[in-house]
Amino acid sequence: MPDILIERNHTLGIAGAREVARQWVQQVEQDYGLECSYTEGKDCDVAQFSRAGIDGTVEVTADTFKLEATLGFLFSSFSDQIEQKISRNLDALLASPDGGAGGSRFA
Repeated sequence: MPDILIERNHTLGIAGAREVARQWVQQVEQDYGLECSYTEGKDCDVAQFSRAGIDGTVEVTADTFKLEATLGFLFSSFSDQIEQKISRNLDALLASPDGGAGGSRFA
């Protein structure tokens, strides 16, 4: 069972959702030093991320984002704060009229 589970519905369609997910991948690689990979599928894309103390995935479909993360011992005591920050930023990104291209941050 993941330490963090965030699910959001959206109306971006698969192309818009892919763009948002790729922006998120670039952001977390730069800001948090996460190693990420992105695999595009027919109906569902998967971004995998990891570094010492955190591993997870973001599943992207035409109408949903689902983030699951497992935290190591040191990060686990901050799971509430980490989840709140990701949720706030994801909500802002999904609410922006251009799907986040205006600079909102997912995480």
